[in-house]
Amino acid sequence: MIHSAFPLVLLPAMACDGQLWARQVLDLSDIVHPELGDLTVDDSLSAMAARVLAHAPPRFAVAGVSLGGYVALEMVRQQPDRILQLALFGTRATLNARPRTVAEQGLLATAPHADPTLTPIVSGPVQAMAERVGPEVFARQQKALLARPDLGPAIEAIRVPTLVAVGDRDRICLPHDARELADRIPGARFHVLKSCGHLAPIERPGETTALLRQWLIGQDAGA
Repeated sequence: MIHSAFPLVLLPAMACDGQLWARQVLDLSDIVHPELGDLTVDDSLSAMAARVLAHAPPRFAVAGVSLGGYVALEMVRQQPDRILQLALFGTRATLNARPRTVAEQGLLATAPHADPTLTPIVSGPVQAMAERVGPEVFARQQKALLARPDLGPAIEAIRVPTLVAVGDRDRICLPHDARELADRIPGARFHVLKSCGHLAPIERPGETTALLRQWLIGQDAGA
């Protein structure tokens, strides 16, 4: 069985901080030791990945949302032997760029594309995260995404149990974008979260936690 010290590195989306993963940090604390990767300092995916790897345990599972997913893929490309499992939320396999402002990113990530009943609950924390992260960090993160390299080598390097998940109302990573990514990863599990936009951990925290728990325990059971 997975024990409480099993390391799980969590990577946030663009213009988000650790609040994005707050429920999962709490709800998975019985089986993992969660750590948050810092994606605020660098302006390239390679540098972000190298920074997270430098501070991560020797071997670990990693879960990322959007920007965090691309950094996770780059971590696999750089040091595949250290990654035990991989979970990618709202992550695309394609390179076509869709540059946006902070405001546009927040609107697409939440209302009106996610469940309207969640809109007041989600929009406040999302706005608060964006304000804490700030425009300078957002600019660096957007630069990293716009200049991201061909993802093919990173995807081809994946040899671990992988979860690919997406919200059915995600307008940043469309469901068929995520499906394409899952199809390129041997044995990947694909899941669509209903009435969910781009930020699954905060929009559908219970379902996201359940997915991650099954992903983590399933791997441990087969190890």
